[in-house]
Amino acid sequence: MLVVLPFALLVGAAIALAIAVDSPGPVIYRCRRIGRHGREFAMLKFRKMREGAVGPLLTEPDDSRFTPIGRFLTVTRLDELPQLVNVLKGDMRLVGPRPEVEEFVSLYPREYAEILSCPPGLTGLAQLEFFQESRIFGEAHASEDFYREGILPRKIELDLRYVRGRTLRGDVQIIAKTFGLPARAAARAIQAGLARHSRAQLAVYAIAVACATAIITAFVVQA
Repeated sequence: MLVVLPFALLVGAAIALAIAVDSPGPVIYRCRRIGRHGREFAMLKFRKMREGAVGPLLTEPDDSRFTPIGRFLTVTRLDELPQLVNVLKGDMRLVGPRPEVEEFVSLYPREYAEILSCPPGLTGLAQLEFFQESRIFGEAHASEDFYREGILPRKIELDLRYVRGRTLRGDVQIIAKTFGLPARAAARAIQAGLARHSRAQLAVYAIAVACATAIITAFVVQA
């Protein structure tokens, strides 16, 4: 964790700069999630929507509320990086069940009583399988009914599998797989967005990709 932090700070600084240049508003967004033993906490994310944007709880892949940088962060999931602060505070672990909002947790009280016996994680089995869920499911992803009936049960299944069989070796494998995903997604996003973004924004994207690659290398060496 200590080896990875300096590189994570470089990525975070590049992203924070991009957000500040891209649109007015705070860099960090705080969202309420349910953590271990049902305790609510403020989960940190980089802001990816326009300030004051309102709309459904869930997002579409090309949601009109996204800023240009926000779309990039959504594709790469780099908006989740500030959750390393939640890890340091003890609200989360690097690996664990994905923290959900109270509205969805209350739908499955028996299952979440078991899932929330473990601290939530920045990454996990569910996060890997649904890394680009809004892109996979398209506009249907913005439907709360579709999420409750078509996505959430599978996430619960994966979270229960993790809680019942977690091991240190399994955690290392999950982390290694996770850190490879943003760099590949970022490279695709940059290539696809060459005609839409300014050179300054693309430079920040390139810095983020380079730093993310450094994080992957550092973690693999540490492991």
